Amino acid sequence: MRVIGVDPGLTRCGLGVVELTAGSRPSLVEAGVVRTPAAEDVPRRLLAIEQGLEEWMARHQPQAMAVERVFAQQNLHTVTGTAQAAGVAMLVAARHDVPVVTYTPTEVKAAITGTGGAGKAQVGAMVARILRLEGPPRPVDAADAVALAICHLWRGGASNRYAALAAEAARAARVASATSKAPVKGAA
Repeated sequence: MRVIGVDPGLTRCGLGVVELTAGSRPSLVEAGVVRTPAAEDVPRRLLAIEQGLEEWMARHQPQAMAVERVFAQQNLHTVTGTAQAAGVAMLVAARHDVPVVTYTPTEVKAAITGTGGAGKAQVGAMVARILRLEGPPRPVDAADAVALAICHLWRGGASNRYAALAAEAARAARVASATSKAPVKGAA
């Protein structure tokens, strides 16, 4: 299962692709950001985010998208831009027929660190540990996007799909083992 995580933002939209196959640990495929200049008008910035997401979707062909759920903050201007970027991400996913799930920052922190009150440094350190990286993806928006993807692999619909893949792999191994031990007809 391949999941793209999106940490929406107008200036830096974090992106992270993580893959999980039956019988293995999650692995990082790519992490980065789509940057837009603050001096640019919002429609052009949203277009740049859309184009960047389209490139990532074409390059990685994920089976699911996990987007950080926008929540009310003190700064209405910031939350509006974040919500717009999240909407663009969901639109791009719909265009590619990729299901989208949203997670709150608290849900992601709890999935990655075991506590919803973890700081960004702790989340980044755990992402690095889970994926066996030397350090967390940079910038922090990319690490947050990777954390979203891991969260979905562990908590989202991917868990059922992963269980099905693991069961299928185990079944195939049993059949292969039984076939190699079966007596050959006509042998004395």
